[in-house]
Amino acid sequence: MIKITIPTPDVTITKQNNPELSNIYGFTDFHQIPRDKGGIFMFYNNKKELLFVGKARKLRQRIKKHFEDNVSPIKTHRDEVTKIQVCVVDDPVHREIYETYIINEQKAKYNIDKAFFR
Repeated sequence: MIKITIPTPDVTITKQNNPELSNIYGFTDFHQIPRDKGGIFMFYNNKKELLFVGKARKLRQRIKKHFEDNVSPIKTHRDEVTKIQVCVVDDPVHREIYETYIINEQKAKYNIDKAFFR
């Protein structure tokens, strides 16, 4: 049996109520997310339930796209997201493994393409 340990998040940002600064869906701290690093990201709701897990070569751009485009799997659930955790993972193969493992181990609510538990 292979033992996989989920990496500790490098960055966690939370939604602000009535933010005064520029924001995307209430998140004002996107500058904390690395611009040119790859890794995995996890979206949580206010009940600490895992909503969605994704991976990216450039984290900040990819996370912002989930809040801006119309093809994101969470497009109708953006208001549910209250916390974003980011783990920097350089190796693309490791990103793929972590993403699939987290989706299935923690039963991410809106990931459907890599979910084996349904």
